[in-house]
Amino acid sequence: MIVSEPELVAAVARDRAAGKTVAFANGCFDLLHVGHVRYLLGAAAEGDRLVVAVNDDRSVAGLKGEGRPILPASDRAELVAALRGVDYVVVFGDPNVERLLLLLKPDVHCKGTDYTVESVPERSVVAGYGGRTAIVGDAKHHATREILARVARTQDQERTHDQGPTRDLGRTEDRGPRTKDQTTR
Repeated sequence: MIVSEPELVAAVARDRAAGKTVAFANGCFDLLHVGHVRYLLGAAAEGDRLVVAVNDDRSVAGLKGEGRPILPASDRAELVAALRGVDYVVVFGDPNVERLLLLLKPDVHCKGTDYTVESVPERSVVAGYGGRTAIVGDAKHHATREILARVARTQDQERTHDQGPTRDLGRTEDRGPRTKDQTTR
């Protein structure tokens, strides 16, 4: 479910009162791929509830560069919210997730395998309130930029192929639109 920050704070408080543990994951999720799914499934296994913070469009552009994001934040949030194991999705615009971590104080902050526990930027924030950091998902063999590069190469190949010689297929001049009731002139 996609929620605002105040709704998220209230939901996490209800879950905590019910004795549930909270795991937290974050990312751009610009072009959802299997690496994202495995990361989020791994994060979901770390707690009873999974909160996913999705970077807003401005922060994705700042992190990933010109032409990004591919999908707007609302679409990316909806795709992430549809995944099994994801309980809450919030869109955020901060340069990092420290403020959200301090606001929610999740039991576990989950990062992908492109990090080690020691290299997670927010590790000291999480340790400071008594949480733990977990590295989840599969080995980082999936990247949105690689998928985009593959698509671009494929389009270039198709464009090159499409620009080959053309031949006259006996077409006649355009005589305007026809309906099935009209006969050929």
